Amino acid sequence: MAVKRNELGQKVQLPKIRRQGPIDIPVLFNALKKGDKTALAQGITLIESTRNKDFERAEELVTRCLQIHSNSIRIGITGVPGVGKSTFIEAFGTYLTQMGKKVAVLAVDPSSSVTKGSILGDKTRMEKLAKDSNAFIRPSPAQDSLGGVAKRTRETIILCEAAGFEVVLVETVGVGQSETLVHSMVDFFLLLKLAGAGDELQGLKRGIMEMADALVINKADGENLKAVKLAMTEFKRALHLYPPKENAWSPEVLSCSSLNNLGIDAVWEMILRFLALTKENGHFGENRIAQNKNWFLQTVEEQLKFQFFGRETIKRKMDHYLEQIANHTISPVAAAHELLNLSNPGTDEIP
Repeated sequence: MAVKRNELGQKVQLPKIRRQGPIDIPVLFNALKKGDKTALAQGITLIESTRNKDFERAEELVTRCLQIHSNSIRIGITGVPGVGKSTFIEAFGTYLTQMGKKVAVLAVDPSSSVTKGSILGDKTRMEKLAKDSNAFIRPSPAQDSLGGVAKRTRETIILCEAAGFEVVLVETVGVGQSETLVHSMVDFFLLLKLAGAGDELQGLKRGIMEMADALVINKADGENLKAVKLAMTEFKRALHLYPPKENAWSPEVLSCSSLNNLGIDAVWEMILRFLALTKENGHFGENRIAQNKNWFLQTVEEQLKFQFFGRETIKRKMDHYLEQIANHTISPVAAAHELLNLSNPGTDEIP
């Protein structure tokens, strides 16, 4: 049995997790729901695996975790590179852990489009929070996922909640083609901004402003305070141009200094007001149901693509059509239609 110390320094016994060979899912689950971070990390590694043999076992683990009732809040945090996401998350996460809350941070590192590599340095960027016993930081490569979110982020959220984490922060790289993905898996969507960066008017052109539940202008300190006040006024005016949200919440504009821990408490108080409102009017639960439906549809789409491109006959046909396209003997559109017609006999019957 593994030995671990609790908050009082007392030794507690945890089920031993096998280090070699297939992980015993019931044992892993029992350790995970007791808050064992090692078990949580192993579970996330399992669901992130791309090996076929790990798929069913990962699904079994997620199914078990879904049965655990959680009162967590899922918060998506995004913003352009350099806005101070890591500094804000560390300040915000530390503020929450000092209140006794357990905080999980799913930080997504940008991957190189050339080498596909990723630094995964979030535990270095959030050094203080990484050492906090009430916090768990899991860096994952963004790879080619839209919105800068790892493909298994939804499942990872479920595992974190089963492990007892009350607040789950999902950080995105802020350079994806769309932030819609992270918006579809969180309860509250927070957009970090900078003053004087030209975003006040540019924001009007971006759908991300419409999705945001709050805009927080970071780095509100020193000589930047005057610019922050002006930016807050402009952003508030911009938000009035958008139609009211279905959840009856009016997006707010706040400022903070993550470096000096100023305004962090106001951000949390705002989120609590959002929770109270959306739980009272029923939108919080409706949104969670909509998230699961969206999860289902996206999973179907992913599996169809995986199964389609994984077939050897399709791989051979792909090479054939790519060669024809290169020789200008067929158009890309015609090639796609022929390939799909060859792979589908034209029946609507489902066995």
